Amino acid sequence: MTPGVEWVAHPLPYTGRMSYVVRTYGDPVLRQVAKPIENVDGALVQLVDDMVETMYEAVGAGLAAPQVGVQRRLFVYDLDDGPKAIINPEIVESSGELYHDEACLSIPGLRIGIVRPETVLLKGFDLDGNELIIEADDFMGRMFQHEVDHLDGVLMIERLDDEMRKHALRILRDRAMGLDTSAMEAKLVSAGNDRPV
Repeated sequence: MTPGVEWVAHPLPYTGRMSYVVRTYGDPVLRQVAKPIENVDGALVQLVDDMVETMYEAVGAGLAAPQVGVQRRLFVYDLDDGPKAIINPEIVESSGELYHDEACLSIPGLRIGIVRPETVLLKGFDLDGNELIIEADDFMGRMFQHEVDHLDGVLMIERLDDEMRKHALRILRDRAMGLDTSAMEAKLVSAGNDRPV
């Protein structure tokens, strides 16, 4: 025992993981550019584990560090083949164009049809320092773009044209006031995947 320190038994066993609160629209941390990661240590590995836990609890496919209030260039994802982390990701090439619905854990319950490149080439590193080069399309490609946007302080509503962005912002304002926005929300979506990233 350390003198002057009171030891209190934790009511639940420590599992080594904790869950963060996902930051939501209006939180200024979501508008900030995340800083590059310079080295991987135990604290970063723990952050990744905690982010994966948070992503699973929120039932999302991806989660960027700024969404849990951490300004580091990192995101985690799981496309049904186990969790993965990408450190310092950057999209180095893109091609084509695809219009599809997106949802976001930081803007809960809102789905928006967005035009993005159809295929992207993403570079980054895994937790072991190995360089990753991933060509992605369809849902994975959109998810990579969405998470990199978070690292750059960009939310999906900023990918809309002026008229649709105003419409989305009105929905968010009306929701904050407790108004029913279901009829207005139908104008923002096309069809497709409903899994938030």
